Amino acid sequence: CIGCNEMFPKKELIRIVHTPEDAFVIDASGKKNGRGAYLCANESCLEKAIKTKAVNRSFGMNVPEEVYESMKKELNDIVNR
Repeated sequence: CIGCNEMFPKKELIRIVHTPEDAFVIDASGKKNGRGAYLCANESCLEKAIKTKAVNRSFGMNVPEEVYESMKKELNDIVNR
């Protein structure tokens, strides 16, 4: 997890993908094309990854604020299923 730096089985983590179309999405299937980073299914880990700029480092670029808001919403939807 890029937020808490803990090791978990891949199936327990959520993949964030920067697609070739220059979009950031949460990849539930784990098979989308693009550069990926993994997070726990936990909003606090996403908050920590944003605060420490771990998401920016993972993708080698500054991630826009609206992408973070979208990630938070999608993560909440996944957790609340």
